[in-house]
Amino acid sequence: MNDKTEKGAMQVDVTLVHELAKLLDATHLTEIEVEDGDRKIRVARKVREAAAPMMAPIAAAPVAAPAAPAAAPAETPAATPGNAVKSPMVGTVYLAAEPGTAPFVRVGAQVKPGDTLLIVEAMKVMNPITAPGGGTVKAVLVENGQPVEFDQPLVVIE
Repeated sequence: MNDKTEKGAMQVDVTLVHELAKLLDATHLTEIEVEDGDRKIRVARKVREAAAPMMAPIAAAPVAAPAAPAAAPAETPAATPGNAVKSPMVGTVYLAAEPGTAPFVRVGAQVKPGDTLLIVEAMKVMNPITAPGGGTVKAVLVENGQPVEFDQPLVVIE
């Protein structure tokens, strides 16, 4: 298939495909898509039935409830996702700009429209997630370094 004599044949960079597959494993993502001009490569994997139970403890956070009393109020806003800022992409959440620094926001913090709430890393690109409006942070529904899915609630602002 690498024969350049075929007119219009797509040249697939096998090394890139392998690197994307490794990135899927390393980040626990379900798919990655890369575009380069008119060429698009999508690598995806099916999620096994065993993956769902692994994700349930992360969402439920049973360990966090006894350790931090603030986890209990986080469950109430999660029931009303209308005021939750949701992830616009699949990736990994970072609550601070760098390891060891203060998080962008904490529960009880006042935010203005455009304030950075957290970062979602996707394909080694750091994407700041900003407050759509002003208000008070009522809950941070994710932990630092946690993988997130598209449309997953991240922060509740009222």
